[in-house]
Amino acid sequence: MSNQYLIGIDLGTSSTKSALYRSDGFLVAECAEEVPIYYPRPGVVEQENNDFYTTAASTVRKCIESSGIDPREVAAIACDSQMAGIGTVDEDFNPATRFDSWLDMRCQPYIEYMDREYGDLITRLTGCPPTCDHGPKILWWKEEEPDAYRRIAKFVTPAGYVAGKMAGLKGEDAFMDYTFIHFSGLSDARHGRWSDELCDRLGVDQDKLPRIVEPWHIAGEVTEAVARDFGLAPGTIVAAGCGDTAASALGGGIVRPGMFLDVAGTASILMGCTGSFVADVEHRTLLTMRSVIPGLWNPLAYIAGGGIALRWFRDQFYNTHLGQQQPADSDLFAEMIAFAETAPPGVDGLFFSPHLGGRICPATPEMRGAWLGFSWGHTQAHFARAVLEGVAYEYAYYLGILRELIGELEVIEARAVGGGARSATWNQIKANVLGVPYQSLRGSEFSSWASAMIAGKAAGIFDDLAAVAEARAVPAGARREPDPDLQALYQPLVAQYIKWQDLLSSAFVQMSRDDA
Repeated sequence: MSNQYLIGIDLGTSSTKSALYRSDGFLVAECAEEVPIYYPRPGVVEQENNDFYTTAASTVRKCIESSGIDPREVAAIACDSQMAGIGTVDEDFNPATRFDSWLDMRCQPYIEYMDREYGDLITRLTGCPPTCDHGPKILWWKEEEPDAYRRIAKFVTPAGYVAGKMAGLKGEDAFMDYTFIHFSGLSDARHGRWSDELCDRLGVDQDKLPRIVEPWHIAGEVTEAVARDFGLAPGTIVAAGCGDTAASALGGGIVRPGMFLDVAGTASILMGCTGSFVADVEHRTLLTMRSVIPGLWNPLAYIAGGGIALRWFRDQFYNTHLGQQQPADSDLFAEMIAFAETAPPGVDGLFFSPHLGGRICPATPEMRGAWLGFSWGHTQAHFARAVLEGVAYEYAYYLGILRELIGELEVIEARAVGGGARSATWNQIKANVLGVPYQSLRGSEFSSWASAMIAGKAAGIFDDLAAVAEARAVPAGARREPDPDLQALYQPLVAQYIKWQDLLSSAFVQMSRDDA
């Protein structure tokens, strides 16, 4: 019997999505379930490590059952997962603590400490400035919960936890694939290893860090007990997997230098692809992640609420356009964006700052959103278009920094995924602001397909992941080319936007200090 099916599991913050594919990329079945998030006290956000396992098991089992395939035909399985939070296991690979979410800010004093004492060094070695990720969280557990820290055999990601449980690993066998290590605060990312210097300076026991592996590393095989939980055949290959953002890049076919991925979702992420490692020590804005593809890197930055800002405007302003409540069955997003098109490019000097919940890149949690430069002549259509342009201006800031770091960077195109990618208007605005061709992609679950591809490489079905990824990334709709005249109009506006962000950052930080 030939093994012709692959399974990819996307372990997100709020949901787990599993998908069953044929090896030619055809989606056979998919299933999703919510994952609980716990808020035991203000500022604390946790999840149960085992919830990642149980939802993965349930969704995979339903995919197998609904497809009617023989489980023995599944060649391999792999997970991708949320990246900046960190979990733990004891010597028997059972959870030693709850999963410390990327949304949990208990570690803020340790972020500040790492930034103050070793910020440049951490950025230079890991490719990521100190932020709310593994390193500060590990320090928090070490200093604030020493008894729990002693129980911890290894710190693990959700992808590593689920794969390890599936393969029946012990704590000493725990691993982390190399796409996560920029978020560790403890790595020498360029060389794919833990940094002795950072671990020594920060007082972190390297024995508690998992071994670093390739995404297609075979973690083991599905055990008898796990086979019953997942509906799989014992002996199915379990691959290490990768981070969800790295999976999005692979699934979107971002496998050549000069390609970009725009994840136009709840968060707005602009990710590049380069052939060299860069560290944004000066601006502390870009995070440089290892690509799944060896020798490639994904510098990226993001707005925590890009998509949320547009939804907020829809619900708080456009939903009662001209005082009339919109019909419940109307497509408000489409109507609102069409309405925004009636305003002129540049919206007559109106700017929108999209950082309603604080700025992530560079880290300025004190910041909030702002409208700047409006007058009596500005209409609601101007404000709606300013939201779209504000996200594009922020992207232009990121791209400008990358061009500073890599002077010879030749941009090929940006590929757009997520809900916002369905808007031809928004794609065209971004193309004009960035001076980059924009192409939306067909499909939605790029991460789970990427995990399935990685599983296929582990099983020997695929050899060249880059070629497979590029062949399966299918365009949707026309490619949006930059309009030279509008590009020229937007260039000075981008410069003005960047100046406004500098002023806003200084003002919000100062107000926060005054209130302290």
